Amino acid sequence: MADIVLNVEVRDRTGTGGAREARRSGLVPGILYGGDKAPVAIAVRENEFRKALYTGKLLGHLVTLKHGNETQPVIAKDVQMHPVSDAPWHFDLYRVDEHQQIKIAVPVHFKNHEDSPGLKRGGTINIVRHDVEISCTADHIPEELVFDLTGLDIGDAIRISAFTFPEGVTPAMDRDFVVATVTGASAQISEESAAEAAATEAE
Repeated sequence: MADIVLNVEVRDRTGTGGAREARRSGLVPGILYGGDKAPVAIAVRENEFRKALYTGKLLGHLVTLKHGNETQPVIAKDVQMHPVSDAPWHFDLYRVDEHQQIKIAVPVHFKNHEDSPGLKRGGTINIVRHDVEISCTADHIPEELVFDLTGLDIGDAIRISAFTFPEGVTPAMDRDFVVATVTGASAQISEESAAEAAATEAE
């Protein structure tokens, strides 16, 4: 089961007015939706919500929602922050079963930059997708997808098929899309192409 527990209150008022009232009371307003039940306006104490948010395990993870003696596994789908104060402003929770198959986006990270010949020669990683939508059960959402850059050179493309996925986790899309590429400056590429051409002619 999830590590994070959110104690929620059910809000009587919905809409902008209800959300403002919740914030004045030190709460973060939100909506619980999904499943075969109607959406419910809820709220969580701001200090408790901040604590859960700053663990880094709230958004996109399985969370236990608690209301009185009742508990419900949910996925935190979205958290909106105030553009000026950066305070949590609103959130969306989605009802799930722990073992339900879901689609959810997880972040993509890269390791072993120093072992990439292309990066050693001044190339850069051009990240096309910072997160990737995967399919898995709600209780087995990976923290991230990590790709090993060892051996990659300028011009190489990193496709989703090149990633190693945990057991039971698959890409949500069927096509083999590009996640990132190793690129170099145009001048550098031109020089290398010219050098390769000269070497070919010499042979």
